Amino acid sequence: MRAAETETAPAEAGDRRLLFATRFVRLFAYGLVSIVLVLYLKELGFGEGRIGLLLTLTLVGDTLISLWLTTRADRVGRRRTLVAGAVLMTMAGAVFALTRDFTALVVAATIGVISPSGNEVGPFLSIEQAALSHVVADRERTRVFAWYSLAGSLATAAGAMAGGALMWALGRASVSGVAGYRVVVWLYAACGVALAVGFTRLSRSVEVVDSNDAADHRSPVRLWLGLGESRRTVLKLSALFALDAFGGGFVIQSLMAYWFHLRFGVDLGRLGGIFFTANVLAGLSALLAARIAGRIGLLNTMVLTHLPSNVLLILVPLMPDVRSAVAVLWVRFSISQMDVPTRQSYTMAVVRPAERSAAAGVTGVARTIGAAISPAIAGAMLGRPAWIGAPFFLAGGSKIVYDLILYRMFRGTRPPEERAGAAANLSGDFRR
Repeated sequence: MRAAETETAPAEAGDRRLLFATRFVRLFAYGLVSIVLVLYLKELGFGEGRIGLLLTLTLVGDTLISLWLTTRADRVGRRRTLVAGAVLMTMAGAVFALTRDFTALVVAATIGVISPSGNEVGPFLSIEQAALSHVVADRERTRVFAWYSLAGSLATAAGAMAGGALMWALGRASVSGVAGYRVVVWLYAACGVALAVGFTRLSRSVEVVDSNDAADHRSPVRLWLGLGESRRTVLKLSALFALDAFGGGFVIQSLMAYWFHLRFGVDLGRLGGIFFTANVLAGLSALLAARIAGRIGLLNTMVLTHLPSNVLLILVPLMPDVRSAVAVLWVRFSISQMDVPTRQSYTMAVVRPAERSAAAGVTGVARTIGAAISPAIAGAMLGRPAWIGAPFFLAGGSKIVYDLILYRMFRGTRPPEERAGAAANLSGDFRR
């Protein structure tokens, strides 16, 4: 047994490094293309209506492709599915760089993987989380997820910065307009190739070893969603995560920035500094979450850090001036993301190892659907002076309801590492 563990340990350590590297490369690429995509499409001669349609189809297509791939990854192979996603990413970048034909771009945007927002899209996040859970010990999972989250935040920022710097350098070299934008899009496609190569180097340690029961395999839910024994847990979590994301959709960053502009007349330059600081605080808070979870547990960390952040969210529109509103917002961001690595770790912990990719995929799609509904409502409210603060109240209220229901439904469901710790403490008490 010890000899086998010695042989697999280097492979698992290598897998962990590879998964962090692929996360960084991918989010760098997303950040890179997100700042030029709309400008590039405009330069190609498309109007705002067509651009909006293309972006919507991009997000819809990415969501459907993600659901289809992640719910099958544990059965057909995680490495194989990740490589397929990288190929779709490369294909989308290549088509966007090669053609001006709107129909071809729609097909590439719908089937391929491209991020107009700089955020995670496609099947990668769900499968990588499941793979990471396979190659790290239960007690290390939350800490690793926290660093994984921070790596993504830094990569997105670096990509956005690199995209801006590259466009500036190309302009200085007299490579501007469509030609300049295409350099960035080709670089995005090249990142897809790098991802595919990286995923092929993952070891078998990331794959599912055991399979589901034959009865589970015949189940319609198993066939369509890749879920067997864990389906009830995953479906309950999905409904709750959709409610949380629905609340968050009222206060997505672009809408909050617009609110600060409407309410206090904050200019674009200052808004950039406000939200850069907010995102740095949010990224750092993820690291602190692992320490807190080690003391009070994953579910308690999710709820007890999320509740006060939502109260602070409700307080933002009640502040009398921009300084106090920004201060409350920054305090809120400094604790608002502590539930992200803990939520991801908890989901991986309470489902069967053989269903982790599917669980992450289904809950991720539920969050996407929940978040897609509320921005339109919030936008309408911001257009009415009497309702300008309502999105913050609805966001905070929805998220508080989510926290309370989550705690009530899952307080008796503990991850393996917490059950093991409780058993060890009980054994120590008996010995004493």
